Amino acid sequence: MGSPPAVAHLAFAVAILPLILAAISHFVPVLTRTGDPAPAISRLPFAAQVAGLAAVLAMQGTVPRWLLPLAAAVDIVLAGLLLDWAASRARAALDSPHPGWRWYGAALGCLMMALLAVLLMEICPAYRNALRIFHLHLNVLGLVGLAALGTLPVLLPTALQMRDPESGSWLRRQLWLVAGGALVVATGAAVAWEFAVAGAALMMVAGLGLLSQWIRRFGIGQLLGDGVSASLLAALLGLCLTLVAGVAHGTGLSAARPDLLVWSVAFLLPLVSGALSQLLPVWRWPGPVTPARLQMRQKLAANGRWRSGLARFGRRIPRRPGCRREFHAGQRFIALRCQSAAGRARIAPLGPRARRGCLNSVWQQLAQTSQTAGGILLHSMRYYRGLKLR
Repeated sequence: MGSPPAVAHLAFAVAILPLILAAISHFVPVLTRTGDPAPAISRLPFAAQVAGLAAVLAMQGTVPRWLLPLAAAVDIVLAGLLLDWAASRARAALDSPHPGWRWYGAALGCLMMALLAVLLMEICPAYRNALRIFHLHLNVLGLVGLAALGTLPVLLPTALQMRDPESGSWLRRQLWLVAGGALVVATGAAVAWEFAVAGAALMMVAGLGLLSQWIRRFGIGQLLGDGVSASLLAALLGLCLTLVAGVAHGTGLSAARPDLLVWSVAFLLPLVSGALSQLLPVWRWPGPVTPARLQMRQKLAANGRWRSGLARFGRRIPRRPGCRREFHAGQRFIALRCQSAAGRARIAPLGPRARRGCLNSVWQQLAQTSQTAGGILLHSMRYYRGLKLR
């Protein structure tokens, strides 16, 4: 059995982080209206995954402990390279780039500060606990929160095939509010919980503002009528719920581990489920829209509301003694439903060369990590061996 820090970093450093870096390398050219990323940039998520795996093995004691700060230093360099590339693409844009790219830059900045805390743990062991808390919160709310809130205002209107003229202004106005709130939460959690409450309030104001903007623009019926938009809406609500749970933990009303489960299941699961339901068909069939792409998207989004609702219910299961096995079985069942929906799409047979091209494309776009999103795709392939695309 793995140690709890090793297991947590297996999910975050080996799965979530490479997925976020791959998403950034995919969306920045879109937001800046520039060309595809160079092969070296496309390989950065894979390098981050290797570094994350080294960190996990070091925490587990399989390899020397000194590899842990080395892996953190490597990830700092990789994040810096990606940040520099994103800024260069923004400067190269013919017109003013979409403000969403700045959210990715802020998310990468939070990642670099969180990783710097890992290096400081080795230099200043007396402050190890405070630095560990700072590292945790800046990753959870800084890196993931900023990347998510920078993507949702663009991705949800795209999923609904509608325009939201207010999304750009919201992204411009709320960036420093959310980024500052995440930094205040991380610092306050390590120093004094009262500051963390103030930071959580800043992020909550931005999240509720986006929610009210969506309801005003699209209406609650339309948001819930599409599986992808329902999942993304659930993710935004899950982020707000995470902030409330974090405040409850800071005041001593709840423990830390259930709050992390709220974040992972109520926020992360619908976020990744909804985003991949919209993006996987595009990555599978790049270029002009085809009937096969539309059909795969329809099948993936078909049970989006059901998955989001089950995720809300499932977050309660691990709190009851003796139910961890049932909880993980439920996760695998969600994965089975998601993957089987894709399998029911009627897709023309692929030859060997086309299959290899498809796998290579998905491999690049997902940063060589099919086990991302909490193991959703990995479990679905393992427990649904009979799946065929035809």
